[in-house]
Amino acid sequence: MSEAVITETGMPFANLMGVEILERSKDRVRGRLVVREDLCTAGGILHGGAYMAFADALGAIAGFMNLPPGARTTTLESKTNFLGSAKVGTEVFGEATPLHVGRRSSVWQTRITAPEGRLLALVVQTQMTIETA
Repeated sequence: MSEAVITETGMPFANLMGVEILERSKDRVRGRLVVREDLCTAGGILHGGAYMAFADALGAIAGFMNLPPGARTTTLESKTNFLGSAKVGTEVFGEATPLHVGRRSSVWQTRITAPEGRLLALVVQTQMTIETA
């Protein structure tokens, strides 16, 4: 499954990892990550931290999309269930959707899947809203 990238993340670490954003809106952020050797464990499978960082980037973008003008967001909490593996050279896809969007926080569920749709990880994270004014 290959799609055109519609935007960059705007986040240096996510860009370093190679996170590509395929779609973004207030209700959904979708992305892709190519499993490179430098993102893997010694066994050639995607490192758990890479799954978590990929999901964090998607959830942070989703949280940002729902902020009032002038506010910013940061991850307050994140929990990951690892359900499958992805080998070097493959792609994984992530989709972050809201469980709650409030004035002071938002909670996002990110499903990370293999190209055929097999669920590899499920991440739930809380984004805190920080008002700068």
